[in-house]
Amino acid sequence: MRTSPRPILILAMVCATASAGFGIRTSAQQDRGSRERALFVSAVDKDGEPVSGLGPDAFIVREDGVRREVLRVSRATEPIDIALLVDNSQAATDEIPFIREGLSKFVAAMAGEHRIALISLAERPTIVVQYTTEAAQLQNAIGRFFQVSGSGMTLVDGLYETSRGLRRRNSQRPMIVPVVTDGVEFTNRYSKDVVRELRESGAAVHAVTLGRFVYSDEHSIREREFLLEDGPKATGGQRITLLAPHALGDVMARLARELSAQYKVVYGRPDSRYEGKVEIESGRPNLTVRGTPARGQGAAAK
Repeated sequence: MRTSPRPILILAMVCATASAGFGIRTSAQQDRGSRERALFVSAVDKDGEPVSGLGPDAFIVREDGVRREVLRVSRATEPIDIALLVDNSQAATDEIPFIREGLSKFVAAMAGEHRIALISLAERPTIVVQYTTEAAQLQNAIGRFFQVSGSGMTLVDGLYETSRGLRRRNSQRPMIVPVVTDGVEFTNRYSKDVVRELRESGAAVHAVTLGRFVYSDEHSIREREFLLEDGPKATGGQRITLLAPHALGDVMARLARELSAQYKVVYGRPDSRYEGKVEIESGRPNLTVRGTPARGQGAAAK
């Protein structure tokens, strides 16, 4: 197993227009609100396990290369909207039992407190279960999850449509978790368009891939590989690659622990409508961090 080696979030931001509100706010409140920004951040050790008890010194935030002051660090308590995108194409036939196990462990850890949707990818992206906190409903659907004979996968389209759906939901803390094999892909889209849509949705992509994913000049395979490389990095997520599916259950359980233990990192910035490129990195050795800006702080760059 290997994970994507670039843990730093790089997300370009453009001008944000302050929204007018009702009621009276003091100038101090207005100044404080305009100067603070927040990131939802994972912090894990060398084994990928979440690290607890961290303070401001553990995080370094830069905007357009300029270091910003970390003001507060707390546990992120906002509920997550999680879209599980799952490969049930012909290529996943041998992996389906392991995929069921991995999904089951992930749902057991995350449902109840967070909303989860289950979306299959064979032939076309299909919502199997709408966003719900009901673990039993999700587990029942996972138990009935089978491959579709003779089908290909639609990961690229699935990421595009799911990010648009999350944007319409105005999810405060959205995430997309694809679990896919390296089989046949069908799409006419380009990865750059999907990455732009992901940024605008504010969704972090944590992709779990099974197989070798050999590069090809075929459009759909090429764009899928570009997307799996660029999508997680552009959104503050990660790509976890497994050459064999046997460890999938443990990987999904560990991913659930990481997402459940995220921090909310609040930093200060100049009182300006310009939102620059934001980077977060570790302030400590042997600590990997990755993060995504909280929603409502400006639109992602196109």
